[in-house]
Amino acid sequence: MIEAETICANLLQREWFIAAKPRPTLMSPSDAKRLPSTIVREDEGPLVSLAKSGDLGAFDELVNRYERRIFRLTMNITQNREDAEDATQDAFLKSFQHLHEFQGGSRFYTWLVRIAVNEALMRLRRRRPNVTSLDEPVQTEEDLMPREIEDWGPTPEQRYQVTELNSILSNAIAELEPIFRTVFVLRDVEQLSTEETADALGISVPAVKSRLLRARLRLRERLTRYFGQRQQA
Repeated sequence: MIEAETICANLLQREWFIAAKPRPTLMSPSDAKRLPSTIVREDEGPLVSLAKSGDLGAFDELVNRYERRIFRLTMNITQNREDAEDATQDAFLKSFQHLHEFQGGSRFYTWLVRIAVNEALMRLRRRRPNVTSLDEPVQTEEDLMPREIEDWGPTPEQRYQVTELNSILSNAIAELEPIFRTVFVLRDVEQLSTEETADALGISVPAVKSRLLRARLRLRERLTRYFGQRQQA
C-alpha cells in the first residue's frame, strides 16, 4: 500500500503534500500503464501447489502473507470492522474449500481478491440493499467531465501529520459508491494492475478504466474542496 501523501498528491497533482520527500510519479487521467504488480512473490505458485496437495503449512503461509491486505480491502469496501473481519475470514475459508477449483489461469492473490470482494459486497448489500452491483453497466458521459477546480499554492497544510492525512483520505474514499471505491482501492491503494483488477472483479479492462477515472475525479473534487476550505479558515 502506498502512503496517503502520495495518493493525495497524485489526485491533486500538487507537490506541497509531501515535504522533504522525493516528488511522486503523478497519475494521468488517461491511466498510463504502470509497472507490473509487485505484491505476489515468485514462490506463490509452488505454495499453492503444496496447499492443493494437502500441505496446511503452505496454505498458512499464504494466509499470513495476504491476510492484512485482504482485511484492509474488505474494510475499505464495507467501512465496518465486524463485516470486514467476517468477510476476510470467509474469503480465506472459501479459498481453501475451493482450492481444487483454482486452475492457475490467474495469480492466486487475484483469485483471492475476487472472493474477498464478493464477500465484502454481500455484507454491504445486507446493510444497504440499494448498493449497485459491480457487474452492472455504468453510464460514462456527463459526469466523466472534470469539473472546474480552483487552484491554490503551498500553505501551512504542508505540515499535516500522516495520521491526519490518512483520516482525510479514508473519509473521502468512504464517501465513494462501492462500485467506484472498490476499483480505486484495488488500483491506487493496493496497486494491482488494470488487468489484475479486471480479473479480480470479473469486469472488462475498459470498465476498470472508466470507473477508476470517475473515482479519481470525485476524490479530487472532494479533496480540493476540503483543503480549499482549510486554506480559507
